[in-house]
This record gives sequence, C-alpha cells and structure tokens, in this order.
Amino acid sequence: LLLLTPRATANAASFLLGWAAGILAATTVFALLESVIELADDTPTWVSWARVALGGALVVLGVRQWLTRHDEQPPPGWMQSLERATPRSAARLGLLLSLANPKILLFCAAAGLGIGASAATGVSAALTVLLFALAASVSVALPLLAHVVLGHRATAPLRQANAWLTEHNATIMAVVLLVIGALVLLKGI
Repeated sequence: LLLLTPRATANAASFLLGWAAGILAATTVFALLESVIELADDTPTWVSWARVALGGALVVLGVRQWLTRHDEQPPPGWMQSLERATPRSAARLGLLLSLANPKILLFCAAAGLGIGASAATGVSAALTVLLFALAASVSVALPLLAHVVLGHRATAPLRQANAWLTEHNATIMAVVLLVIGALVLLKGI
C-alpha cells in the first residue's frame, strides 16, 4: 500500500526498516529468554508446557482464521491513513505492526525459542536470528525491490498482487499459523 503513495520508495523503505527491526528485536528477546532457561541443568517442565501452549495457540488461531476466512472484513483504519504517510510515520508503522500483532509475535516467539534451544551460541545464534528477521521481511522487501527495479511499470502488478493478497490473506495466514503451530506443538510434546 505504501508503494501506491506519493513518496513510495522512501515510505516503503522506512516501513521495511521498522518492520525488520521489530522482528529482530522480538526474536532476539525470545532467543535470549530460551537461552536463560537452558542454563539450568535440565530444561524445566514448564518450558515444554509453554511450547505446547504456544503451539496450541498458533493452531487455534490458524483454525479460527481458516473457519472465518470468507467473512467480510473491512480494511483497518491504519490503511486509510497511509495516503498521508511520511518516511518517519511509515517506519513507526512497520515497527508497530511487527511488535503489536499477536500473530507476528507468536512467529517470533516460536523462532526465538527454537534458536535459543538450538546448539547455536554467540555469533551463530545472532546470525540465525538475523537470518530469520531477513526471511520474515522478504514479503515486505520484494514489492519494494520490484518498485525500485521496474519503476512505474510495477504499479499495475502491485495493485493486482495487493488485490489478490487482500482477497486471500485469511487463507494464507491460516495455513502459515497451522504449520508453524503444529511444529512448535510437536517440539513441546
């Protein structure tokens, strides 16, 4: 949506930076939390239960999303405010959407706890967190890259992609939530 505003490139790049920073921060917090938990001789039982709860929550959200995927949902109010966006407000929006969205936080929690529980330590764990943040930001970066490379020729395909993603967003989110939830749930079990 920001690529369809007057300051498209600056706004979208700022949003991407805010988004990636939020993903990076949240995933880092959860990785550090897991590494603190792992300092104990044995992993506490509550950690497995927390994974089961987290995975179960993701699965429940995925099922709920799947069951309500055809419900008509009005676009959120923040979407309408994007026409007046500045790079600073776009960066804040990216940070806010990555940190305040429960679905994104659950993804970051699953990734961070997994990274923290892995054998990776120090630099390798930090690189893994960074790679996750980059991978989680690809869906935001690709439209920006297309806009930079193709210029105004990207506008029509971006509008079509936006329409398709808006139409199928609930289905896509349901599948992603179910898959990640099942993986976290199985790790907890």
